[in-house]
Formats: sequence, C-alpha cells, structure tokens
Amino acid sequence: MSIAIVSPGKDPKPWLEALRQVDSSLDIQVYPQIEDLKKVEMALVWQHPPGFLRNFPHLKLISSLGAGVDHILSDSEIPHHLPIVRIVDEKLTWSMTNYVLMGVLNFHRQLYRYQKDKDNGIWDMSNPEISIKVGIMGVGALGGDVVDKLMYLGFEVCGYGLNDKKSLSFPYFAKHQLDDFLSDINVLVCMLPLTSETEGILNITLFQKCNPGTYLINVARGKHLIEEDLIPAFEEGYLSGAMLDVFRVEPLPRTHAYWSDSRIQLTPHIASVTNPKAAAPQIVENYKRLTNGLPLQHQINRVKEY
Repeated sequence: MSIAIVSPGKDPKPWLEALRQVDSSLDIQVYPQIEDLKKVEMALVWQHPPGFLRNFPHLKLISSLGAGVDHILSDSEIPHHLPIVRIVDEKLTWSMTNYVLMGVLNFHRQLYRYQKDKDNGIWDMSNPEISIKVGIMGVGALGGDVVDKLMYLGFEVCGYGLNDKKSLSFPYFAKHQLDDFLSDINVLVCMLPLTSETEGILNITLFQKCNPGTYLINVARGKHLIEEDLIPAFEEGYLSGAMLDVFRVEPLPRTHAYWSDSRIQLTPHIASVTNPKAAAPQIVENYKRLTNGLPLQHQINRVKEY
C-alpha cells in the first residue's frame, strides 16, 4: 500500500518530511515520478491534473492538502464512490480569522484614507471611524471563528449560509433570506465553500442589493466573484472598496485591472496557508483508518460539495 502526493507546482518536500516524521515507515510516491501506480491507495492532492487520478486502479481515498476540495470535485473523472477528506487545522482558522479582522479593522478605521492623506500631507481628524455591521457568508469552522472574534471585539455581526441553522449566538440568514442579509450589513465577507451553487455568487445583481458603499472581503475562492462586475459596482456606488485574497487566475495577470485600482487591496492567496507539520498527523490518521476499515476524519459530503 502506498501514498501518492500529486501537487504540481507545489514543493512536496515539506509534506514528505512532515509525513515521515509522523510515520517513517510510510511508502510515499511523488508525482510525476510515480513508479508503481497499482500500489497507490491514498492520494494527497492539490490542483492535480484533471483525469490523472484514474491512473491509480486501486485508489481508495483522496485527501486534499488544504481545507478546500473544489479543486478535487471539479474533476469529473473521479468516481463518485471514492471518499474525499480535507484538512482541518486550528492554525488555518487562526490565520484566516486574523486576515479577515485586518480587513474589517482597516475599513472601520479608514486606514487606506489615512495612507492617502499622508501621501498628500493632509491632517484630517474628521470621522475617524466608519460605523459597520459585518456579514459573514459561510459560518462553518472558519467563518464561525471570525464571527466569534468580531463579536468579542464588540462589532455587530450576522451570518449567512446555504442551510438552516438554529441555536446560534448571532443573527443568521438562510439561503432564501439573502436579500434581508445584504440589507442588514455594510461589510460583506465571503467565506463560502465553492460549489456549483455558489460559483459566481458575488456579481452585479448581488451588489445592487447591498447597502450603498458596502465593503467586500473575499477570502474564499476566486470563482465566487464575477471579476468584471466589481469595478462597475464601485462606479455605481454599490461597493466602496474590496480586499481580495483569491482570484480566478493565479498568479493574477500583470495586465489585470485590479492591480491599478486604488479601491482594491489584494494579496497573493496567503490569508491562510496549510502547515504540513500540523496537517501530517491527521493525514496519517486517515491512512491508518483506511487500512483498518475505520470511519474517516473530516470526510466531505459529495452531494453538498463540501
């Protein structure tokens, strides 16, 4: 039995070292130098070549090397019966929460306005804070922690999700209440899983329903946003600015309009990065559970797509 790491463009060495620190007996093969396809029963993947996993005739488990699984589910050649698991890591949550807090606080305290004032030699003490109410789209493990920390800081927060939820400590709007959710906030944070239902959800129609001047933060997936709708939303006053960590094409092409728009703050998909040392124990644990026929940890729901 063997594990295959299939992550083109991603350095596999930290993963190899971390996995072997947990269990030195592991038989691990690394793409593209996989010598025995028939031995592979577990594949660790990130942005694998579509269709490649069909080369493993005895594959029994697919594990994402991160929290997201959309890059796996987008491969139509993966048999539906194969279980898929993802990484759940407290450090991922901590980093993501800190990133979102940074975006919220920078907007609330108008950091970008004061940076411009500094450049122009302006001393303006008027209106140092923007009154905000934050809406989190997607309140699972990551989004729920953001809600908790914002509430701790004294901000008004509400959540939105695709399913009904009860007994929460904050106001929550389900899928059919999207318009009510948008009308209740002026900072919109997207943390939804990327599914066939949520792809393109951040579009001009949604922005038109926002309170004028709403600030957008997207830390989920680039495909949530219809990119050509963002700048028109600024021009029409639906949005006042955006902080983006994810894009449809990464790295973001140098010719992209976002680079030169001062209303957009962008970072290179670094809001939350998986730590191999933290993730390796749960990967090995699932490997052992697979071997012993035990229930897997952090298995996704193929129907819900997350």
